[in-house]
Amino acid sequence: MHTTVFERNAPSAAAIDHSLAGVRRSPFWLEDAAAATYPRLTGGLECDLAVVGAGYCGLWTAIKAKRADPSRRVVVLEAKTVGWAASGRNGGFVEASLTHGEDNGVARFPAEIDRLNELGLVNLDTIEATVAELGIDCDWERNGAIDLAVEPYQLEALREWELTPGQVFLGASELAREVSSPTYLGGVWNTRSSALVHPGKLAAELARVASELGVEIFEHSKVDAVVTRDSARVILPTRTGSVFASSVALATNVFPSLLRRNRLQTVPVYDYVLITEPLSAEQLVSIGWSNRQGLGDGANQFHYYRLSADNRILFGGYDAINHFGQRVDPRYENRPESYRRLASHFLTTFPQLAGIRFSHRWAGPIDTSTRFCAFFGTARQGRVAYAAGFTGLGVASTHFAADVMLDLLSGVPSELTELEMVRSRPLPFPPEPAASIGIQLTRWSLDRADHNYGRRNLMLRGLDAVGLGFDS
Repeated sequence: MHTTVFERNAPSAAAIDHSLAGVRRSPFWLEDAAAATYPRLTGGLECDLAVVGAGYCGLWTAIKAKRADPSRRVVVLEAKTVGWAASGRNGGFVEASLTHGEDNGVARFPAEIDRLNELGLVNLDTIEATVAELGIDCDWERNGAIDLAVEPYQLEALREWELTPGQVFLGASELAREVSSPTYLGGVWNTRSSALVHPGKLAAELARVASELGVEIFEHSKVDAVVTRDSARVILPTRTGSVFASSVALATNVFPSLLRRNRLQTVPVYDYVLITEPLSAEQLVSIGWSNRQGLGDGANQFHYYRLSADNRILFGGYDAINHFGQRVDPRYENRPESYRRLASHFLTTFPQLAGIRFSHRWAGPIDTSTRFCAFFGTARQGRVAYAAGFTGLGVASTHFAADVMLDLLSGVPSELTELEMVRSRPLPFPPEPAASIGIQLTRWSLDRADHNYGRRNLMLRGLDAVGLGFDS
């Protein structure tokens, strides 16, 4: 077993302590967004479409439904506040891939992967056009992203890629002219298939647009159940009121599904993030990065990082922690060892930024499915649609999911509803304790692969063989 570049070149404990001194436990994006507030639902309300969840998926669904038919009464019910969960805690990478990467898509949907890739690029282009059309102020940047090699075996893998239009291979010297780090051996710049966004601003702006279109948004209105007593409407009870809807779109992401059939379809995996104070002009010069691409390395336990509009560096990933019982619990967000590990890896990546401090740290759960990309469906005689299981790449694919759910609710077959990706379901996770045991063994095996030149052990090869493999 070999040591990784982050272990071989780890900074001192004192340097890590200094970088984390005074760091706040709070999602920077949500603090920075200054979102509006919306009332709590009280009493009864009838509508044509009710959307559960005011993250990206729910808000895109409401906006699209209202724009398609302005006379339709559309209501959004949110358990806490707009964008407070995954939509306000992610890295802000807006990726064209609908399948969590080419390899995962080829393995699961080989017959339609080419069309899924086309639809993914159309989806990204449409988001960009909509942001411009509706004046959505979300720090949109279509700068692309670089897949980085920080170990020799990762570089070999990149050299074997069949590059498509819009992809550029960068050797070590070419990459150094883009972003300067002693850890980089090479990379592939995906120039058109990725954008960056301010996650909190995007959620706040989608809510603003929805509200201006006439969508009614209710915060602090947690839906307790999906009740169907007749064929005419679906009842969504909350503690202080109820919505009676002709149709319902469930966009609850990582939280326990309101449909029993989906309770074992996802598990929460916690992801951890740091963000620095704004870099000075001198610090920016020391790293280059003038093209401001998103960055991610090629390990199984990978890092993702990017610049914010005010030139902070967000640095996240590596640890992906699942907890026994599959609960979403704020206590899991406070994991000092994960933040220290991220700080150490950051200082190894950019030693020229020694002395920098992190301003914020936060975490949040990712809704992971066994196929590592979203799944869709309907329930209650077609009156309820759902999308879940985005596995960390939901910023763009939630926009696609909104189209899928609305097509499903229309009852009229479309290209989207006929996709194998939409018609099929992932295998469920087993109940506890088998789920936690399996996930921990898989995580251990992925770590072993990162310390063994990328070689996958018997367990990982077995998961690959039955369609459950994952290599980030």
